[in-house]
Formats: sequence, structure tokens, C-alpha cells
Amino acid sequence: MLAADSKAVCAPTPKMSNAEPVCTWKEIIDPVEPFLEAVGQRLAKQVAAFDPDIVRYADYALNGQGKHLRAALVALTAKALGKVNDSHITVAVIIEMVHLATLVHDDVIDEAEIRRGRPTLAANWNNEIAVLFGDCLFAHALTLAASFPTPDVCRAVAMATNTVCSGEILQSQHRRDFSFTREKYFRVLEMKTAELFALSCELSAGLSVTAVERRTTMRQFGLAFGTAYQVYDDCVDLFGSEAVAGKSLGTDLAKGKLTLPVLLLWERADAADRAAVHELVDGWQADSMTRLAALLEKYDTLGASLEIIHQYLEKACQTLRALPSSNGRAGLLGLTEYLVRQADVLGVCA
Repeated sequence: MLAADSKAVCAPTPKMSNAEPVCTWKEIIDPVEPFLEAVGQRLAKQVAAFDPDIVRYADYALNGQGKHLRAALVALTAKALGKVNDSHITVAVIIEMVHLATLVHDDVIDEAEIRRGRPTLAANWNNEIAVLFGDCLFAHALTLAASFPTPDVCRAVAMATNTVCSGEILQSQHRRDFSFTREKYFRVLEMKTAELFALSCELSAGLSVTAVERRTTMRQFGLAFGTAYQVYDDCVDLFGSEAVAGKSLGTDLAKGKLTLPVLLLWERADAADRAAVHELVDGWQADSMTRLAALLEKYDTLGASLEIIHQYLEKACQTLRALPSSNGRAGLLGLTEYLVRQADVLGVCA
């Protein structure tokens, strides 16, 4: 997730937009705060829909106090194209539940102990319960999606869920695989993370306008922003701190997942350093991160990764220029600027 607001001075990013710089999450979210509160309340109400004997798991998962970033995208897209209505809230709840299900499963796969500053559901209970309850969340999200008068929303949510899970499978297939190219890496990112961002923007646009091109524009924004977000998250896993991130870090490499900084290291390293990287990843130990960190710094993989984040966010901003109102897109532009600054702060602090 996005790290907590940094106290560092925000660096100017004039090429991103002509709007006033937005430095805090609160400034971006304030205009849609009532919407996010409504999403949170409706998520909490979903707890009662589960069997009484598993309500405690539902309550723990659905009241995790996340930033509801995907829900924010639903609201900001709706505001950019018109007005927010109750259907937008329902869609945001559905997407948040799908996202929560993926987190529950991810924490099992990664053996993560901390999520959002507290023990994961699997750490609190066990992997079997976490996997099965994640399945329950997926099923309940689809049940809510089926409540719409047409099958379009349910179909889109089901297809996106399929894409997300397929992306996770592809990533798992390439653990410790140094033939895993950057092209394949970005395809996995687009599937496993950016797809839900794209779904948030696309479904929100579909509830606001009838023009197909507007929905396509918003989907492209979500894909670009979501990809940048996941690259940032991958960098946090290697260069961030658990205190700020609020979750277990270093889990990707411990499981042999090769993320962008490691792929860049492999591309840039000489034969001796490649051999060292291969040895570290294949035989991961508690002290491996310290040794790998020196190699990551030697080849400036963080700087190169941050530049790619900037490129994707610039692409996201470019798509928004197709929208008719500069005022309407201000919130979405602010969100991209916020992620730019979070990435820059990571670069300074790492």
C-alpha cells in the first residue's frame, strides 16, 4: 500500500500537471471522504452476511483500516466524469472485497506475518482458514456484483478476478527464473495488480457515461497508474522499512520472486556479480538481504526503477488529457503526483 505521508519536502514535478502540488493523502481524499466513509460502512455491514461461526474472520478482514485506494479511484473517476451515485459505492465495495481476498491469499503464499500494521489473518489463525476465507470473500464479491440489473458488472468483476489470479500464477511459475524478462514482469504486474485499478476506473466510468471511449480512457489510466503503483510497492519491499510500510518486507525474494530492481541488477551486473545474485536468490538466508542490498546499490537499481515509475505516471497523466474538464481530472492528477512524491521520498530515504 502507499506508505504513510512523509514529512519530507515535496519535490516539484512541473511536467506532471499545471495544478498546484498536492503533498498529502488527506488533500487528495478530502473531496471524496464521504464516499470512502460510505464504502467503509458498507464493507462493515457485509460482515453480517457471513456464517455466524466465521464472522470473526470477516470482521477482521473487512475492518482492516486500509486506504481504500481502489475505492478512491472509483470516486475520483466518477467526479471527473460527472456525479457519484449509490451504484459507485456498491462497485467500490465489490472491488475492495476482491482486493482483500487477494491480500489474504498473498499473505499465505508469502508467509507474511504483518499487513496494515497488524498480524495477517493467516498469522492470527492459520493458512487453511485464510485460504478458505479468501475464497469466501471472492464469492461474496461476485454475489454483490450479481445484484446489478444487468450482468455487465458481474461479468467484468469475474473476468478481472480471473486475470488477477492468472497473473499470480504466472509470477509463481517464474520464481528464481533469471530468464524472466522485463517484458514478462510488466505483463504480470498489469494482470495481478493493475487490472483491479483498471476495473475501478472502467466500471466507475461505465456507471457515469455511455461513451465507450471514456471508459477506455479511464481503463488505460488505471492500467498505467496501477503498474506504477506495483513497481513502487516492489521497490518498498526491497528498499523500504516495515515501520513505514506497515507490512512484512523482503517476502518477494524470500519466495524467489524477481521484481524490477533485481531484474535490472541482473541486466547490469558483470559475470561475477551475476553469479553472486544467482547464489543469493537460490539459497536465500536471513543475511542474504544485506549482501544483495550492496549489489542493488552498486548498480543503482532503485534510481532506474524510480525513473520507470515516473514514466508510467506520465503515461497515466497523458490519458487524462482526453477528458473534457481540467477541473474534473484534478483529483486523479493529484493522485499521480502523490505517488511521484512517495517514490521520490523512497529514493531519498533508502
